[in-house]
Amino acid sequence: MDSISKQMLKENRIHGEQLQPFGTYWFDYGPGEHVVDCHWHEEAEFFCVLDGSVLFQVDEQFFEVKAGEAVFIDGGDIHAGHALGSEGCRFFAFVFGTHLLASAHYDAIQEQTVLPFQERKASFPRLIRPGSAAEDSLLAHLQAIMDSCARRQPGYEAAAKGHLLLMLHELAASGLAQDRRVSSGSASRMERLKKVLLYIQQHYDKPIRLHELAGQIPMSEGQFCRFFKSMTGQTPVDYMNSYRIRQAANLLLQTDRKISDIALEVGFDNISYFIRVFRKMMKCPPSAFRRGAEPAAD
Repeated sequence: MDSISKQMLKENRIHGEQLQPFGTYWFDYGPGEHVVDCHWHEEAEFFCVLDGSVLFQVDEQFFEVKAGEAVFIDGGDIHAGHALGSEGCRFFAFVFGTHLLASAHYDAIQEQTVLPFQERKASFPRLIRPGSAAEDSLLAHLQAIMDSCARRQPGYEAAAKGHLLLMLHELAASGLAQDRRVSSGSASRMERLKKVLLYIQQHYDKPIRLHELAGQIPMSEGQFCRFFKSMTGQTPVDYMNSYRIRQAANLLLQTDRKISDIALEVGFDNISYFIRVFRKMMKCPPSAFRRGAEPAAD
């Protein structure tokens, strides 16, 4: 994966602006890499696999997504992904605030189409695969959104919004709409995980002990490790290391500070361990990453 793509993968980034409430991202990952570490954001997202395949997680669901298929993530849902196979993967992500679709005045479109979508009463299928006429149409609209956003010709924002509205029409007309209002039991598990992830994001620059994370829920350390692995597919240490390395990658690209200082700032108190973890995750040492070197093949 190239350094610019690594830099962009930040859970706390702002997706789009007020006048353009969506973000578009193209990524290319090597075999076995964590495509997306466990995170969430308030915006909804379409995740479209262009090449390869990805083991994708949304909340407590895990499924394989192949080239030509797409995943829809409702705003607030925890999600993660891992490249499958020996060829890596390439994908496009379209992240948007659902207010993008709202009518200027309350009308039939807002009441019958947009509001049920915003309230998750009529959401897109979690996994969209080619085969049926309705899903083929949804995928064609996503391709058109991707093409418009890649070309960025005048008015491409309107094209993206128009295709989203047509997708909502397709959703209603085809009967594919999914009711995904959150159950109390599922919401409780998700909220506990979010609390732990937020704690890591707020304290990653300092030593974090396992009992601190377990105490956020609270659980025993053993229960917590099993809970975290079942919810994210990663151990707490693996997740913390991955989050810290991504922060370090940003600092390496944006500053000329010493590598040892950056390692300390993102929570590593052992420089050799930092370099070893960085090399494993980014496929090159920190110094080469800063120079823009291509990652080494496994």
